[in-house]
Amino acid sequence: MSTLVSNEVILEPADNKRLSSLCGPFDDNIKQIERRLGVEISYRNNKFKILGEALQANGAAELLKLLYIETQPVKGLVPQLEPEQVHLAIQEARCLEREETTVYGKEINIRTKRGVIKPRNPNQAQYVANVVNHDITFGIGPAGTGKTYLAVACAVDALERQEVRRILLTRPAVEAGEKLGFLPGDLSQKVDPYLRPLYDALFEMLGFEKVEKLMERNVIEVAPLAYMRGRTLNDAFIILDESQNTTTEQMKMFLTRIGFNSKAVITGDITQVDLPRGVRSGLRNAIEVLENVNDISFNFFKAEDVVRHPVVARIVTAYEKHDSEQEKVRLAKKAAAEQEKQNQAAASDTANKEAGDAGNKP
Repeated sequence: MSTLVSNEVILEPADNKRLSSLCGPFDDNIKQIERRLGVEISYRNNKFKILGEALQANGAAELLKLLYIETQPVKGLVPQLEPEQVHLAIQEARCLEREETTVYGKEINIRTKRGVIKPRNPNQAQYVANVVNHDITFGIGPAGTGKTYLAVACAVDALERQEVRRILLTRPAVEAGEKLGFLPGDLSQKVDPYLRPLYDALFEMLGFEKVEKLMERNVIEVAPLAYMRGRTLNDAFIILDESQNTTTEQMKMFLTRIGFNSKAVITGDITQVDLPRGVRSGLRNAIEVLENVNDISFNFFKAEDVVRHPVVARIVTAYEKHDSEQEKVRLAKKAAAEQEKQNQAAASDTANKEAGDAGNKP
């Protein structure tokens, strides 16, 4: 039986506006922490009391301290803590509660409207460290694990530090199970819908005007994968997004475009392939072919690494469980069919032998 403990935290300096921001409208932020960590929180002024199991209570105490730091005034104004910030902080606090220690590698210090971009869990931390230390990095896992977002952050960081001269973002132009038909406009307008997630990440990190200026000067280039053939990309940070929708030929073509002083990050989710039936995913093939190649790292994310709405992680887990059960059924049917085939062959051999024996009798 678990033992409940009571923790007290005094948040200094006492500031009613900061405390109001921390708690949120109608204490929504406090309720979210209570619900997610399974604790009870009561407070009076800047003194908070936390009741729960030791691990969760200690985690909630540290979480409150971290969130209170986020409420520090900026240019005299106290920022309002959003539910999404609280959710991300909870994700980070949970990973800090684990017994094993994780080296976070190089921290990404890109300041955006949402604050400094940094890894939120050990897998993300290892992913960032691998991007920094390897020429080619694969980020593979379900939606919402930060694969693309962190890759773009690393690219922006490298550009700001003048480690590379340009950023190139690409992805295959494949519809997600729908046929959109003819799209009007010039080339840029035709491919923009496919590349929109990459634009969104750039706009958030650098601002719309700066991104537009960098794109005009070709410092940032966003292009469909089909236009990569024949190019050699030197002094560049290259990101291939949605790589599960590449063919084996496209993946090989992309990987052989990488030139001197360049880095490449390939992201994808092998459970969401939109290629025509019978076409092998280039990402699946690359995992098998490049597994033991030096200077290439593979990072596999799981449902618990999802940093979107908590229900997304549960959705991913449910689909993984369903797919696993379906695979077991498929294998059982295949084994039964093989056994039936062997039984029929054995019965046929027996019948033929008996017929032969009967024909040989005088």
